[in-house]
Amino acid sequence: MSELSFLETPQGRRLAYARTEGTGPAVVFLGGLKSDMEGTKAVHLEDWARARGRAFLRFDYSGHGRSSGRFEDGSIADWHEDTVAAIDALTEGPLIVVGSSMGGWQALLLARARPGRIAGMVTIAAAPDFTEDGYWAGFTEAQRQTILAGGNVELPSDYMEPYVVTPKMIEDGRRSLVLRAPLALPFPVRSLQGTADTAVRTETALQLLNHAECADMRLTLVRDADHRFSDDACLRLIEQAVAEVSGAGAQEQEPEC
Repeated sequence: MSELSFLETPQGRRLAYARTEGTGPAVVFLGGLKSDMEGTKAVHLEDWARARGRAFLRFDYSGHGRSSGRFEDGSIADWHEDTVAAIDALTEGPLIVVGSSMGGWQALLLARARPGRIAGMVTIAAAPDFTEDGYWAGFTEAQRQTILAGGNVELPSDYMEPYVVTPKMIEDGRRSLVLRAPLALPFPVRSLQGTADTAVRTETALQLLNHAECADMRLTLVRDADHRFSDDACLRLIEQAVAEVSGAGAQEQEPEC
């Protein structure tokens, strides 16, 4: 496992990261909401990249893992700033971006911010626009009034303690939406989605597939896979997807899933 280091961002945040040196295109893992870079998918993909001599980067957004700040003070745009800061300071040349859940939204925002850097993208249960289409759309009138009055709303999670939704997250999320305007992805994209995912619906994956402007985009639905998407078969699918968008798909063994 790579040694832990820290990056001071232009916004004054301290981001924890682990970087593996190697050949390009470098693989960058963007984690999900309230996840950290020690998760199964991030560490597995780091090991996969190291075994092939590939450069690799994983990091914690502010308010996540071992980075500075509180989760409740963050927002989609803050974590986008973290992503851009990490990319600009810690990588060179073309990138293969792997985004899981909220990290899928961050990957799409990165495609807008640094379109010339991305050589390929893999999304895993991507959750673009979830603050609007998930949180706000699903709120009761009382919850909406709480947000409008400046209060927080707690939502249950199947995987950890409740999510705290703040007015900043809702308002900032509306300024970061990617499914309401043209979304150009001029590179190969592989999207992976489990049919038993209770956090991100299959309809969201289909919406992204239909909305994006991409000449080489494929969606793989995995029966009975949940939001973690981290059993052995699904980890092998992630490996294959990264290899495909890297131009090395023909060299990888076909996984069983």
